[in-house]
Parts: sequence; C-alpha cells; structure tokens
Amino acid sequence: MPQENSAAKVLSHLKKDILTGFFEAGHKLKMSDLKLRYQVGVNPLREALSQLVVMQLVEVQDQRGYRVCPLSPTELVDIYDTRAHIESLCVGLAIQRGDEAWEAGIVAAAYRLQTNAGLLQADGDLQAWEKLHQQFHYNIACGCGSEELLRVRLDLYEKASRYRNLWLRYNAGHGAFDVNQMEHEQLVTALLDRDVGVAQELIGKHIRMPSQVLQGLL
Repeated sequence: MPQENSAAKVLSHLKKDILTGFFEAGHKLKMSDLKLRYQVGVNPLREALSQLVVMQLVEVQDQRGYRVCPLSPTELVDIYDTRAHIESLCVGLAIQRGDEAWEAGIVAAAYRLQTNAGLLQADGDLQAWEKLHQQFHYNIACGCGSEELLRVRLDLYEKASRYRNLWLRYNAGHGAFDVNQMEHEQLVTALLDRDVGVAQELIGKHIRMPSQVLQGLL
C-alpha cells in the first residue's frame, strides 16, 4: 500500500511538472534526478512513468530510458480541433440544461478572471491565472450535466496543457490576453442570453486560437 501511494503521488507530481513545462518537450527523464526531486525509489518511479507512457506524455527512448514526448504540430491541431468540437457540444447542452446556479457560477468565475488580470504580466504567476481560466471554462461546461462528456473534456484539456502553457509564456505581457479577455466577455453574454449558435461559434474560435499561433512556433 505505501508503494502504491508513493507511485500515485509521483504520478501526480511528475504529470504536473510535464504539463506545466517544468520538464520541457524532449527532456530526458533521468532516474537519478527524479529520485532526488520526488524523494522516492525506482519502483514507484517506473510505475508512474509507465502510466505516463500510456497517457502519451512520456516515451521510452531506445529502451535506455524515458523522455518527455516531443511537441507535434499535427498533434497540436488534432487536440485543439477535437477540443473545439467537445467544448461546443458541452456549451450547447449547458445552455439547454443549465439553471440559475450555473449562470451564477459563470459570472463569478468570469469576475475572478477579470480582477486577476495582473497575473498575466510578464513577471506574473501565469499558473495561478491558468487555474482561474480552467475553472471559468469548467463552470461553463459543467452545465451539460454529463459526467462522461466532462471526463472526455478533461482528458483533452490535460493533453492540451503543454501547448497551452507554451502559448501562455510566449504571450505573457502582450496584447493577446486583451483579445482573450474580450472573447470571455462575449462568451458570457451569449451564454446568459441562451444563444446557442453564437455561443458555440465563439467557443470554437476561442479554443482554436492558441493552436493557430503555436503552429508558427513549433
């Protein structure tokens, strides 16, 4: 049981380090470094790494070790395009099924994003803003009322994290975030108006935008 707990903790921390860019794409994951960072033995590390291979975040390198999976323009477009379709589906169902509590949650999350815009400066805490951003979009999607759909959505959101964090770092302190915030405001208006067509068009454009920028960087 202790070893299982250790493996679960290592998986959680290592996955977070990969998704947030602490370990960048292509980085070789040396056992000696990982043991020191996470204060665990080899067995929990191997178990965690095996699960990350299945998640396509880590790959085995010529049977000599592990490395973080490289970023791929093809994967980038595929993930973001699929996310756009899933988010659009969530939005359509949420507008049909969402109640007043759903509306209040969206407004509150949008307010937190707006009032913490200072986190987007070049020296700001981008990960703190990203958590607020993730919560904003979750508050919209959760109105769909489908746990299975939300699970698929979360999996895609996590797969996009490495690309999204690259976009965050690239755009820190730039005007791209002003556009991002404007899109949020337009989206909130469409959701509260229960305008399915406009809301779905806005969410699709909003989700795909980072991939269009990043294609020139990869």
